[in-house]
Amino acid sequence: MTERYDCHYCKESLFGKKYVLREENPYCVKCYESLYSNTCEECKKPIGCNTRDLSYKDRHWHEDCFKCFQCKRSLVDKPFSTKDEQLLCTECYSNEYSSKCHECKKTIMPGSRKMEHKGNSWHETCFTCQRCQQPIGTKSFIPKDNHNYCVVCYEKQFAMQCVHCKKPITTGGVTYREQPWHKDCFLCTGCKQQLSGQRFTSRDDFAYCLNCFCNLYAKKCASCTTPISGLGGSKYISFEERQWHNDCFNCNKCSVSLVGRGFLTERDDILCPECGKDI
Repeated sequence: MTERYDCHYCKESLFGKKYVLREENPYCVKCYESLYSNTCEECKKPIGCNTRDLSYKDRHWHEDCFKCFQCKRSLVDKPFSTKDEQLLCTECYSNEYSSKCHECKKTIMPGSRKMEHKGNSWHETCFTCQRCQQPIGTKSFIPKDNHNYCVVCYEKQFAMQCVHCKKPITTGGVTYREQPWHKDCFLCTGCKQQLSGQRFTSRDDFAYCLNCFCNLYAKKCASCTTPISGLGGSKYISFEERQWHNDCFNCNKCSVSLVGRGFLTERDDILCPECGKDI
């Protein structure tokens, strides 16, 4: 007697019929589709054994139902994107959701390289210098008046030139006597230290730090012999071609301050009236 070969679920004989094996158990097509077939996302019908089951993220479609939500063209074996769980071909997705190039206004296709700056996007080949029209790519650039310039073109067209070295000033310049300088070029005439960010003065149109100016040009205190700058509102005493710091204008004998008081002189000495009464 021939051994029976029945459907594991309905027990009907499978001799001469199509069947499907699942976990080594045979099922008739009807039972298999009823028990195990996936439901198509589009038409909501079971995806039978004789039909290709296309899946994406645990969702399933008949081959004929796997189409772009917008244009209805088949997506079988083609690249696609999703938006709000809807399938879209690359062209429809790009037209609807992709960035538009700020220069040519055309869609920037997904996967293509794009350049971004301050909320705007460009095709790589459209992101060019306004002056030389060469692609900027990943090089440094400078925006001006809604246009972008490579550094070389910007310097040629817009940057001020340092009055000292004659090279363009792109950042951090200094203005002195209505002329532009690089910070690194604006130096003390005496010690050659940078003057940017510190107090300085000038003589004969040459700039000096306070130390150099005082050492070179300031009068010397008759008492302590250090320079009297007279800058920044500092006060000093002048008498008969001699000068003193306010703090140094004291009686040579008792050291009392003579600022705002009468005084006497004896040769190079200055004396308070008390110390000078015996002269």
